[in-house]
Amino acid sequence: MDTDTCTFRYRILIVDDEPSLRQVGKLLLEAQGYEVHCASDGFGGLATLKKALPDLIISDLRMPNMNGFEFLSVVRRRFPMIPIIVISGEFSGLSVPESVLADAFFPKGGFKPEELFEKICALVHELPTRPKSGKPNQAAVWVTNDRGTIAVTCSECLRTFPVTEVTKGPNEAECDFCSSMVPFEIIGDDSLTQIDPVLALVAT
Repeated sequence: MDTDTCTFRYRILIVDDEPSLRQVGKLLLEAQGYEVHCASDGFGGLATLKKALPDLIISDLRMPNMNGFEFLSVVRRRFPMIPIIVISGEFSGLSVPESVLADAFFPKGGFKPEELFEKICALVHELPTRPKSGKPNQAAVWVTNDRGTIAVTCSECLRTFPVTEVTKGPNEAECDFCSSMVPFEIIGDDSLTQIDPVLALVAT
């Protein structure tokens, strides 16, 4: 790969809760000439975005606090020009799952570094002509239904707030911080009292 044309001055943000994967990813990408920043969850990723926008984001999906589904829904709304690569064990295959707001997908342990480098190079070359609209305007998010509450991230102020009165299907909640109305849809378990992840769609 021609690192002079593919990696010069490009900044990549890695968001993953596994320290070893962040460290390995950082070393591999820095060896390719990229500037690499890391965060351990979606909250950390958003904090990093506020300091300096990356040219590309690599994110896991299942993470504590703010998971990758929530994080990517906010990124797609606020920063649609930033290309996203998801690396996760949540799905198999190389095609981007319909519920994942990303430009490319790799299953953890199911690809070679060279394949990732090639995809990064292709995506950063699209930056000047990248359309402002991304994938569909709904993103799947995993939220922990602990003690009858779920957490919803406002795509306007980027803050997460608890929601207690939810039902399966369409819902809408007012952000505790900025008062924006955040529509979302619960499409997972019928029971909302279990301490298990439920799958929801948050409209962005």
